[in-house]
Amino acid sequence: MKETIKPLDDIRVLDIATFVAAPFASACLAEFGAEVIKIERPKEGDDLRRLGTPSDAGDSWWWLNDARNKKCITLDLRRDRGAGLFRKMVASADVVVENFRPGTLERWGIGFADLSSINPRLVMLRISAYGQTGPKSALPGFARIAQAYAGLSYLTGMPHTPPLIAGSTTLADYLSGLYGAFGVMLALRARERTGRGQSIDMALHDGVFRFLDEIAAVYDRTGTIRERSGTETYAAVPHSHYPCADGKWVAIACTNDRIFARLAKVMGEPDLADPSRFGLKESRLANRDEVNAAVRAWTESLDRKSVVLRCAEGDVPCGPICSIEDIFEEEQFWSRDTLVRIPDPRIGDVAIQGTIPRLSDTPGEIRHLGQPLAAHNRDIYQTELGLSLEEIAALERDGVI
Repeated sequence: MKETIKPLDDIRVLDIATFVAAPFASACLAEFGAEVIKIERPKEGDDLRRLGTPSDAGDSWWWLNDARNKKCITLDLRRDRGAGLFRKMVASADVVVENFRPGTLERWGIGFADLSSINPRLVMLRISAYGQTGPKSALPGFARIAQAYAGLSYLTGMPHTPPLIAGSTTLADYLSGLYGAFGVMLALRARERTGRGQSIDMALHDGVFRFLDEIAAVYDRTGTIRERSGTETYAAVPHSHYPCADGKWVAIACTNDRIFARLAKVMGEPDLADPSRFGLKESRLANRDEVNAAVRAWTESLDRKSVVLRCAEGDVPCGPICSIEDIFEEEQFWSRDTLVRIPDPRIGDVAIQGTIPRLSDTPGEIRHLGQPLAAHNRDIYQTELGLSLEEIAALERDGVI
C-alpha cells in the first residue's frame, strides 16, 4: 500500500524551546510530516519531562503526549562547540522554534540575524512572555501570567468570586503554539514566492487577547468594562449551564429567537416564546433571571441523558458538561480519533489526544510518543553531521551533548 504523502514531509524543524508553547507549535508541524529535531540540555533535558504526572517510562505523561513524533538530541547551545554544531544543523533546516527571553540567543551568537546569514531561507518562530519588542519584552512569564495580562482571568469566575483560571493554566501556551504553527505555515508560503525566510514574533498573551471577541472595540467606544458573569454570557439568554436531576450538568446555548422558540417547545412551554413574554432577545436579556429559572426548573426535572436527547430531537444546541471520565465514554471522541490509543514499547498502549485538523487526503499521524533523552544523538551527530564515534564520545565527556 502506497504511503500517504504528508503536507510537511519535506520540512525540517529544529526545536530548541522548552515547556509548552513553542514545543506545541513544532508538535503540530510534526503531526503533519515535518521532521522535528528536539534539542535539549545535556543530562537535564526539557523541564517538561518532569512537569505533571510521572509515567512508568520515567518521563511525565505530559512529555510523552506533547513531544510526540520528535527526534530527541542533547546539545549545550551556551557553549561555543554546541553553538557551532547547531549552526551546522541550521544550514539544512527550514524552521527553528525557540522561546528564550529576547536577546538570549543573540548573546550566544545564534539569533535570527546570525542564523539567517547561514541560511537565508530559515524561518524562526520566537515565542516569549511579552514578545520581542515593547517595554516589558525582557520580563519573564508563563501562561498563567499571560492569561491574567490579556484580560481572561479578570473575566473568569462568578461576579462575587476573585478572578479564576479558565480551566487550565496552559491555555495561553497552547494558543500561542497554535498561532505559532500558523505563522510558520504563512512564512513558508511566503518563502515559496520570495525565496527568503523570516522571523515570527509571538507573545504568550497575544492569542488569548485575540480570542476575546468584541471587548476592545466596545470599551474603546463606550467605556464599558466587561465584568465576570460566571456561567452566563452578556449577549444571549438562555446561554448557560444548568443542573439535572441526577446531579450532572448540561450546557444550553440559545443565540437567537428561533432557537429559544425550539427550546420552549421542547420544554413543553411554547408560550414562553411568545413576543409578549420572552420570544424576543431584548426581553430575555431584560428578564435573565426569570428565563434561566424556567430552563433550570425543566432541566432539574430530568436526568442529563434525557435533557440532551430531548434537545437533540428538538434541534436545540445542548451538550453534557463532561469530565475526562465522561469523555472516555463518549463514542464521538473515539469515532473521530479525537481520542486515540498509541503503542509505546516502554509502557504499552496509551490514550492521548489525536491529531487535528482532519485532512481528507493528507491526514496527520502520531508515529510515536515523546522519546527518551538523547534517543537520537547517534542518528543525528553521526549520520547527519558525519561525526565519528570518537568525536561523539568526546563531546559527551565534555558535556557538550
